[in-house]
Amino acid sequence: MGNAVLGAGFALVVLVMAAQYAAQGRMWLLDAATGAVVCALAVGRERNRGGAAALGLAVAGAAALAARAAGLPGEPGAAAVLGLLVLGGSAVRTLPWRSAAALAVAGLAMMTAGLLAAQAPATPFRVGIEVWALALAAGLGLRLLDHRRQAAAETARRDERLALARELHDLVAHHITGVVVQAQAARIVARKRPEQLDDTLAGIETAGADALSAMRRVVGLLRAADDTPGTAPAAPGPAELADLARKFEGHGPSIRLQLPDRDAPTWPPEVATTVHRIVQESLTNVARHAAHARTAEVAVAHTPGVLTVTVADDAAPAHTRHRRPAGYGLLGMRERVEALGGTLTTGPAPTGGWTVHAELPVPESAPESTSR
Repeated sequence: MGNAVLGAGFALVVLVMAAQYAAQGRMWLLDAATGAVVCALAVGRERNRGGAAALGLAVAGAAALAARAAGLPGEPGAAAVLGLLVLGGSAVRTLPWRSAAALAVAGLAMMTAGLLAAQAPATPFRVGIEVWALALAAGLGLRLLDHRRQAAAETARRDERLALARELHDLVAHHITGVVVQAQAARIVARKRPEQLDDTLAGIETAGADALSAMRRVVGLLRAADDTPGTAPAAPGPAELADLARKFEGHGPSIRLQLPDRDAPTWPPEVATTVHRIVQESLTNVARHAAHARTAEVAVAHTPGVLTVTVADDAAPAHTRHRRPAGYGLLGMRERVEALGGTLTTGPAPTGGWTVHAELPVPESAPESTSR
């Protein structure tokens, strides 16, 4: 859609410029053709931004030389200047530093040479230099902004991994403690009731398998060690979700909370923590971006093998359109969910409001959460 609008705008500029030049009795065909080619390169720049920018400069330079050889004014037309503006800014934003610098110097050199060789008045070439400099400045500014966003996103990922590392520490300690206790019990059973030893060893085997399964689901996200002190709290359960809903309800929309029955299977600690994080981040976004919402619904359902979490508000569509769903809190949520093998979808609802929906796989014989 963006390239289509850009192409339509370029076409309009080329047509207006050609009509204006023709009305003035000027040679409009060369300028129109040059502008059309440069603008077409700008529209199709996505595949090779550097090549498109270099080719655009070459076309504009060749057209200026051809015009000079024919005794015509060699100044670039408005369409060519606008096309070069897009090509230059886009290339400087995305190319490696050396390539971007070489392209910037080449463009300035071409414009300066045209200025020195132009017939009087040379104002269009001065404008061309100014426009090219503006393109370079805009591209550089966008490049720095992209770098800051990437750095912030990486910081969010690192913080999420450190939190998971602390949770993994508590998770391992919980399961290993259980294995040690059952192993000590097995020694006693072996001496006093040997016929029950098989059941005790089976319990140790199950506890070990549960620990390995839980660790595999969490450790896939961890990439580097960290010396930050601190311990993670116990895995939150439904009671903590109810407390969280009450806290947000005190300064936001009414919260409708739907939780699994008390006799539903317990959640693994890493899943319970992720559910709490999804609800917390989603309600924070409701308070921040949907102040006009009257109600927010939090629904957690546990079916065999799958735990689903849905958070939806009823903000009017006019307010929903102004949401910015690409924040770093959402990035952390998505990374957690995908690390556990689940899926996360977000977006506006057809009738208004915003919906966050996550599905997390839960083993049939999941280890008990530390909080239920």
